[in-house]
Amino acid sequence: MIKRVFASVPVVAVTAIIVFALLRLTPGDPAAVLAGENATAQQVDQLRQTLGLDQPLPLQFWVWAQALLHGDLGLSLISGQPVTALIAGRMGPTLAVSVTSVLFTLIVAIPLGVAAAHKPGGAVDRLVSCIAAIGVSVPAFVIGYILIYLVALRMGWLPVQGYRPLSDGLWPHLQRLILPTLALSGAYIALVARMTRSSLIAILHADYIRTARAKGAPEHTVLLRHGLRNAAVPIVTVVGAGVASLITGVVVTESVFNLPGLGRLMVEALLARDYPVIQGLILLFALIYIAINLIVDLLYVALTPRLRTRQTL
Repeated sequence: MIKRVFASVPVVAVTAIIVFALLRLTPGDPAAVLAGENATAQQVDQLRQTLGLDQPLPLQFWVWAQALLHGDLGLSLISGQPVTALIAGRMGPTLAVSVTSVLFTLIVAIPLGVAAAHKPGGAVDRLVSCIAAIGVSVPAFVIGYILIYLVALRMGWLPVQGYRPLSDGLWPHLQRLILPTLALSGAYIALVARMTRSSLIAILHADYIRTARAKGAPEHTVLLRHGLRNAAVPIVTVVGAGVASLITGVVVTESVFNLPGLGRLMVEALLARDYPVIQGLILLFALIYIAINLIVDLLYVALTPRLRTRQTL
């Protein structure tokens, strides 16, 4: 596992180089954006020198990488605030939506997948297939606008948009997370439910499952203890990939529901060409991807006795 952690370091370094190069090579001049439409060429050049954008790219990267190693992501070109402070200030809404989406998905998708695998071709199986088709086919922002129209505008049950921190109370906090959670977890539920169903169906045809049933084991024991436990590895893989994909969904969902999280911050930084903020956010997302992969690898070892035995040899 230590080797796996060290192997992630070059991935982070390559990601940093790619992000820096892509942002610098894209058309557009952040100095011109900051100076405004009425600025003269001399004012734009002076601002470019102040920001260090007139230096060669290798020198710019060297300065940025040195600061990065000390935990300094730089200052925002727009607000002048430290990027780390901006990210920390926007972390709460993104974390809240992500956690509620993952929990809601696991609570709904795994029981649906188990029920569908128990009786393939039955009513529950058809319902799961229908939900999966809708969840995979319809984008999160479309589901979000439908929920806003039906639940918030027509029925008036929930607020349309906005965010309230947990310090304002549990219900006001959860009230504004319900619709974003439903919109964001739609495709995720479809993915996990389908994988749970297919993995469990394959396991339920194994010899040891027939042996357990022949010994008179209750059906719920066969499904959950012998079946679901042995089908957990592909399910964990999909759950890990789904958690990582939530990052992409969060960017869109926060824009739809006006949540002041990291997704909105990314959109604002992209529109303003705020290079330090964009670089900081992409690096953060890359680290989250790597951390999720490491957690999935740890779960593989915990769920698969063969891997534990192989590592001890």
